[in-house]
Amino acid sequence: MPLRIVIINDASTARGGATGLTLQSARLFRARGHDVTLFCGDAGDNPALTADGITVVAAGGARLLDQSRGKAASAGLWNTTARDALADRIARTDTPDTVYHLHGWAQILSPAIFTALRPVARRTVVHAHDFFLACPNGVFTDYRTASPCRRVPLGLDCLTTNCDKRSYPHKLWRAARSAALRRAFDKRLPWGAIAIIHPDMAPMLALAGLDPDRMVTLRNPVTAWSETRVPAEANRRLFYIGRVEEDKGVPALIAAAEAAGMPLTVIGEGPLRDSLSRAHPGVTFTGWKSRDEIGPLVQSARGVAMASRHGEPFGLVVAEALQSGLPVILPQSSLLSREVTERGLGFTCDMRAPETLTAAIARLRDLPDAEVQAMSLRAHRPENALATSPEDWAAALLALYARLLA
Repeated sequence: MPLRIVIINDASTARGGATGLTLQSARLFRARGHDVTLFCGDAGDNPALTADGITVVAAGGARLLDQSRGKAASAGLWNTTARDALADRIARTDTPDTVYHLHGWAQILSPAIFTALRPVARRTVVHAHDFFLACPNGVFTDYRTASPCRRVPLGLDCLTTNCDKRSYPHKLWRAARSAALRRAFDKRLPWGAIAIIHPDMAPMLALAGLDPDRMVTLRNPVTAWSETRVPAEANRRLFYIGRVEEDKGVPALIAAAEAAGMPLTVIGEGPLRDSLSRAHPGVTFTGWKSRDEIGPLVQSARGVAMASRHGEPFGLVVAEALQSGLPVILPQSSLLSREVTERGLGFTCDMRAPETLTAAIARLRDLPDAEVQAMSLRAHRPENALATSPEDWAAALLALYARLLA
């Protein structure tokens, strides 16, 4: 039986992994014959969605980073325009067989969007792609010390700690937004589900009082870059794939690769690309590449490294690399790190101690080719996939929607 599915997200065009997954779900649902609407905070300028038969309803807003500081401060706390637009849409078009799935809200829609969803809370899924549902800075990381943080969100210790990557005033603004979120995302209402992308997110979200019984683990869908296993044991080059920015630890990764004497290729765009490419002529910068273009490039990879300064609840690139047969290097703060080490799929490092990243790279560089091959073969086995397939992901979401409607 076809469902009516309303997907709610800040953006209608993917700039990052979370929005990419949001739009992928819309296309997967539509391909299965469901009635899909995307309610987005931006202008909705994505003709491909309409061509796929997806109805786009746009609130017409802009990302906080694209607004003046004063407007961003106000709209980020409470976007009345977006709230009213969604509330009006629900009032006019809601039916008992309509489900609502909220993905990204922190860049445009703001906590106000939760108040619009209150009348349909029982049929609403809230997706936790990050930790903004609980933590003011969204990553449970103290940027000042590069340390994982487990303070009680909005507790006295939290409020008096400057953990923000910008400034303490910005931390206080984010704390005010979290307080607005708590009021809007009323825990007394029967919200359908909170979708988490890794089971270890549950105790962290519970620090903010979110109910673990409402949490459903739905690991992100991943498609390998290569249909056949990449022969990592025959290669000598390290790869990084993602945004070229400070938060992702790209400068530290370049320094570590140079110290270890391992060739590095950086695939991606970002604010640091030009300056880093000038400062490090020995590093290969390819710019942004499509999935089809990444496949041939990583055939020369011995492994893929991630060096984020903050805790990653998942890490799509890690899962994509592993399914392609590539060993990985990732921070201990990543929630995938325990599974990677336990299954012998790669190495971890502590981003508070840059020498550990250099050591991990050198270890991969010097590992006998036979051991690299064994690691690659383990990573490529279906039972070691740390993610799900797009088809299984869509099926799990549809099953969750059906339970909410039942």
